[in-house]
Amino acid sequence: MTEFSFSCVGVRADQYAAGPTLVFRLRIDASEQTRVHALALRCQMRIEPARRGYDAEEADGLQDLFGRRARWGSTLQPLQFAQISLMVPSFTRQTEVDLAVPCTYDMDVASTRYFNALSSGDVPLLMLFSGTAFTGDGGFHVEPVPWDREAPYLMPVKVWQEMIDQHFPGAGWVRLPRDTMEDLLEFRSRRALSSWEATVRTLLESAAADALPRTSERSAP
Repeated sequence: MTEFSFSCVGVRADQYAAGPTLVFRLRIDASEQTRVHALALRCQMRIEPARRGYDAEEADGLQDLFGRRARWGSTLQPLQFAQISLMVPSFTRQTEVDLAVPCTYDMDVASTRYFNALSSGDVPLLMLFSGTAFTGDGGFHVEPVPWDREAPYLMPVKVWQEMIDQHFPGAGWVRLPRDTMEDLLEFRSRRALSSWEATVRTLLESAAADALPRTSERSAP
């Protein structure tokens, strides 16, 4: 059986992708002199938050995921990041390929909230590999990629930040139920507001104005 090993040698934000996309550079090694005609590869990527430290500000940003720092001994569990399939072309002994991972800025997704809470340093990732290999010098035979193939990788937080800034410069992203969106659209149209930012600002200012009289009443002697 052919022995395979995997490692990640780099990552970049794809500046030409239609949506946020990270491109990981994978190095694949096969048994010496083994001809690999093709490799149908599956890669599961997960975040291992216990493999790095966090400052006070980052810890505050992670409370909704893991609770207060005192509980992290039991709550700092791995997070699913991505599951990608890749067809690797023919090679002998070693090859490098790009693994494109589409990402989201949806703050309801746990991995996005984790990335967003980090200010610097690295994101500890673990890549888990499986799949099917088509090998052989004369003809070919089919063999599995063992389920225990894996590769740890420390992804710089700045790469994630660069990717988000390419697609959402200076902005955030909020997902709302359809009926709430319809109500917001009706409110925006009724007030003839020029943008969603103006719509939310108007609502916030209105809520703040409504709160002022109640605050004054509580503070009156």
